[in-house]
This record gives sequence, C-alpha cells and structure tokens, in this order.
Amino acid sequence: MNTTTPKSRTGTLGSQGLKSLMLGCTALMSAPSFLHAQQADTEYTAEEGVIRLSPIIVTGDSTMDDDANSIVAQELWVGGKVATSLLDTPASVSVITEKEMQQRNTSTVEEVLSYTAGAITDYYGSDDRNDYYLLRGFQASTYRDGLTLGNMRGVREEPFAYQRVEVIRGANSTLFGPSDPGGSVNYVSKLPRFDRFGEAYVSGGSFGTGEVGIDFGDSLNAQQTLAYRLTAKVRDGALEYDSSRSDALFLMGGLTWAPTDRTSVTVLFDQLNQDGTPNSGGYPMDQDYDRSLFFGESDYNFHDVERNTVTAMLRHEFDNGLKVSANLRYSDLSDNFGYIYLYDFPGRTGTTLSRYAFGSDSTAEELIGNAIVQYDAQFGTLDSSTLVGFEYRDAKATDASIYAGAGPIDLANPVSTGAPTGLSPYTEETRTSETKSLFIQQNLSFNDTVVATVGLRRDWMDLTSAGYNLYSTPTTFDNSSSFAETSMRAALTYKINGAVSAYASYVESVAPPSVGVDPERGEQIEVGVKYRPFDFNALFSASIFDLTKNNVTVAVVQPGGNITRELIGENRVRGFELEGKAELGNNISLMAAYSYNDSEVVRSAPVRGVDVEGNKFAASPEHMASVWLSYLLPGTGRRGDMTFGLGARYTGSYYYTLANDNGRAEATTLLDAAFNYQVSDNTQFSVNVSNLLDNQHVVGRGTADYYNPGRTVTATLRRSW
Repeated sequence: MNTTTPKSRTGTLGSQGLKSLMLGCTALMSAPSFLHAQQADTEYTAEEGVIRLSPIIVTGDSTMDDDANSIVAQELWVGGKVATSLLDTPASVSVITEKEMQQRNTSTVEEVLSYTAGAITDYYGSDDRNDYYLLRGFQASTYRDGLTLGNMRGVREEPFAYQRVEVIRGANSTLFGPSDPGGSVNYVSKLPRFDRFGEAYVSGGSFGTGEVGIDFGDSLNAQQTLAYRLTAKVRDGALEYDSSRSDALFLMGGLTWAPTDRTSVTVLFDQLNQDGTPNSGGYPMDQDYDRSLFFGESDYNFHDVERNTVTAMLRHEFDNGLKVSANLRYSDLSDNFGYIYLYDFPGRTGTTLSRYAFGSDSTAEELIGNAIVQYDAQFGTLDSSTLVGFEYRDAKATDASIYAGAGPIDLANPVSTGAPTGLSPYTEETRTSETKSLFIQQNLSFNDTVVATVGLRRDWMDLTSAGYNLYSTPTTFDNSSSFAETSMRAALTYKINGAVSAYASYVESVAPPSVGVDPERGEQIEVGVKYRPFDFNALFSASIFDLTKNNVTVAVVQPGGNITRELIGENRVRGFELEGKAELGNNISLMAAYSYNDSEVVRSAPVRGVDVEGNKFAASPEHMASVWLSYLLPGTGRRGDMTFGLGARYTGSYYYTLANDNGRAEATTLLDAAFNYQVSDNTQFSVNVSNLLDNQHVVGRGTADYYNPGRTVTATLRRSW
C-alpha cells in the first residue's frame, strides 16, 4: 500500500489516538503532519474518545488512501496535511491519484488535469514555457505540499514527482493566502515510507522521445525509525515541430525520522533540469499548416530551467487533542528562454510575414514556512476543532527581457536567417516580496450531523520593484507598495447519512498583487452535494457556483507585438459541475465529468479602444465534458491480465481573446486510448495514445495560430517490487 506516513504500528483508538479531524477545508490550512487516516467502520462513541467531526478518524496507526492502486480518493490531504473526508469537505474538489496518472500516462500537468471538471488545458497549444490551465474560467494558484509555489510557478512541473494532484475549485485565500480565484492545484510529493517498495520503467514514443525512471525506498533500521526514498527520471526527446527538443532530468531524495508514532521529521531535496524549446512561434492564420513546420530560427529557440528545492517538515501530536506542525521550504530557480514568433493578422495579403524575437533571463529564490497549532475538544454531542497558524514568505526575482524585430520570412520560400544579433534587454527588473500571515479556523460539529466552519486570514504584504524599461516614461523606476488584506470563509455541511452530504459555502480570495496595483479580489458562493455509495468504491459530486473577480487586469498584445496589462474591472462566472469516479464490478472503472460556465465581463473600461463589457472570457468554453472507461480482462493460462482504456474529452467553442473579435476555437472531441498487459506478477507493458484520431484545430490565436497537440504514442515497460 502506498502511504506517506512515518510508520505503521498496531494500536487502538482511545486517549493515545488523535481525538478529532477538522472537517472540510480546515485541513487545507494545517501544516503537513504525515498522519495515517482510516475510515471508521463503526459509529464510535464519546466514551471511546473520538470526535464526530468526520467519518475519517485520524490516528497514528491507520492508513491513508492507496493512490497507487485506486483512481478513487476518499480523503483530501493538501500535501500530507490532516486527511479530511472528501465526502464532508465543503468545496468542489478533485483528486488525481498516482494510479490515474499512470493509467493515462500523463507527462505534463496539463495532461494530468485534462479529465478534471471545470479545467481547460492546453489553450496555448505549442507554447511550452509553462503549464497552462484555467479553473472555472480564471487563473488558478499552484501549491506544493500545501505551500505556495509563488515565484516557482513558471516551471513545468514533473508529475512523476507527485503521489497525487489535488484540485480545489473556487476562491480560497483564507486557506492558502494570496491566490487566484479560479482555485488551487496542490502537488503532493512522494515521501519516504517504512516498507520496502520500488518501481522502474523505460518508455519510448513519438518524436524520438525516450524515458527512464525509478522510484524506490525502504526503512534504514530494524526499529523502523528512519526511512528513505529516491525518485529519478531522465527524458531525451523532441516535440512535434522541427528543431524542437524536450529533455529533462529530475532527481528527488527524502529522509524521514520518526522516533515515535506521534513525532516525525522529513527532509526532502529535489532538482529539476529542463532543456527544451519554448515555442513553435505559431503558424500563419490563412490556412491549416502541418504541425511539423517551424517558422522560427533553430539557433534562437531555447528554454533552460534549473530548480533546486529543500523542504523540512515536522509534526508532533500530544495525547490531549493538541498537535503542532511546522514546515519550511527553500527554492532557487533559473529560467532562461528565447524564441522567434510570427506576426500575422486576419486578411493579410502576400506571403511575407514579420517576425519578432522574444526572450527572458530570470532568476528567483524563495523561503516560505509556517507553524500550526490545532486543538480538538469534545463537549457532549458538540465537537470542536480550532486551528491557529502563522506563515512567512520571503521571495526575490530578477527578470531581463528582450524584444526586437527578427527579420521577415516568406511562407512561399522559408529560408533560415540565423539567430538575431545585437540583442539587449529593453527592461530589467528586480522584485521582492515579503508576506506575513495569521489565520484561524473554527469547526463545530453538532451531533455528527451539522458542521459549521468559519475561517479568517490576514496577510501583510510588502513589495518592491526596481529597474528600467526603455518603453516607459520615466525610463527607470524604484517603487514599493504595502498591502494588508483580510479574507474569510464560512461553510455549513449537512451530513444526510453516511453516504450523502450537502454543503453551502461563501469564500473570498485575494490575488497576489503587484507594486502600485490594487490586489484583485474574488468571492464565491457555492452549494453542492456528494455521494459515496456503501457497496462499491466511488465518489460522485455536484456543485452550483457564482464566482466574481474585481479589480481585474489582463495581458494585451499591442499592435507592435509587445504586451501590456490593462484594467478590466469586474468579471463573473456562474455555472455548475458534475464529476464521478467509480471502480465498478466486472472489472470496470469509470471517470466522468461535465461543467457549464457562463462567463461575462460585467464592468470594464475599453481595452485597446474596444468595448468589452458583456463579452465572454477568453479561453472559457460554456460546455466541457470528459469520460474515461477502463476494462480489465482477467488472464487465463499463460496469458496475463489485459486492461483496455478509452477516453473522450469534449471542449466547447470559446473566444480566443477578451475582445471576442479575433475568432473562436471550434468545439472539439478528442479521443485517448490505453492498453496494459500484465507480463508477470510485477511486470507490465503498456501502450498509450493521446489524440487517437490526430485531430487538429486552432486552440489559441494572438499574433499567430497555435494548434492543439497532435497524436502521440508511448510504449512503456514497468517493473515493480
């Protein structure tokens, strides 16, 4: 079983066990404590010393979800924090487990999220600089083990490093601090375990891509107080356009020391190196072009990333309902890229297109930590969980950006002219950010039926920005701003019975601000219902929401090709979502999701002289749906088990730009397929195909067209022990 806890020991519930679990998103605020959690098989009484806040009872001797062997998660960890029953979490949540990621052979975060309700991915197509996705039409903030990635967000994350990915839709600054209103994506790191385990794989696929990966660990002593884990991956490959590459090296090692079942310390180090190409540069707008074509310059098409991270996690439980935890993470990053892109426009005549060079040389470092105290108590049929915490973040980033003409190209006779010369930064900027935060959350459960949750957070942010910009007046700048923002949340959960719960919530968000720009604020009202059947492993959810964002700014491409940020005002999305994951009888598993988003620019000044009030958001389809069906055919005789998987992803039509005047992406359904053969007890061979029918359409349009990823085929041989 795949667990992230310090050790597994036998024991009994009672005064020596943790007496409660904070329901719902209380866990979203607490620090990683790496506890085991188990489902209560009986209705425990007060005499047995168990609080009724949730059907999940956290103890030092139970086990968490088995992410390696199930697509259905029952608990929300938010990075190893106190496990919370998904059934009773008053928010719209999705969990993509390790088994699901392996089943669909996901190699990017965009692929991980492609079957998640409310998430649109890959709307920039062959722009491969970042992980691009929106939740409920808005940007989403990213976290690792419950701590914001902040300046590290520009890196494309490595899914092999993570045991699961947790998606919480909607505003939630009370839980995480400054964050975008679309929601939160939290990556849960693979941590040491106190049992011997391992897997190794080798794969090969489209565009000459090959990978080798290994993940293993064990206890280091007979007393099971020290454990280690090593995870590594090497990729050598390319992308679908000429002169591209997609090479990467990832290495992660961790140690956990757990002298008792109530205390653990984990230290984790990882390094991510990526040597790739950032962008195809786009394709002309006059017709469809083959994805393999490249209109940039191979001598100026690079993206080099190196990130180092050290994390320390501490937890300790007392025997009186009190527990403390603390976390500290330091990261440093260098992220450099450069590429040539096309400048085209509808109605263009002739075959000659202008091109521009764009590049950036960036560095960042970040220190973030928190300390949490949680106290659980019981007063007859009233159960109480109180959480108080402090968080500190200190971050610094530098950027030097290049923008210049790169010489035209004739589509009728494309000739390479080489890398542009004489390039120098038009802007350099050094930014610092210091954030101090206090937060508190109170949960009250009445007779294990009605649960009230109230949270409050205060963030103090000090920002500086200094440097120069040759396109601004004055040319040099040295500015600072201070903000103090309060966010709150309130939720009410009604546990209808052991299988069904309903909730209503109000949540606020404060987006990370910039110097001299008021923070963008969001607020959301949501009601939902969840169902977890007794007789098979499944979880179904439905939610209705109204999400608003104020003080909105957007990036706008100017006629000359440079990008500026302009005020929009107020944006709103209303909609509903359905999602279900089930492991049914007859060896069938099923995942399905549907979302409806009605987006609108409620209030806005003109953008580039265009009135956008009443418009739809860019890259925000009204309808999205997905389904994945997997069937296991048991082996007979010498033939091993065979598993067949087929998926479909539907994305409705959407506008390319906020002005709604540059065309729309066509509604599209893409098919994916998977086949797995059990060679032996511990060896599997699999084949995965993404975009099975090789559908091609424009997913993004700015100064050029960008297509969706084409068909890719990957074959993998995996050995586990």
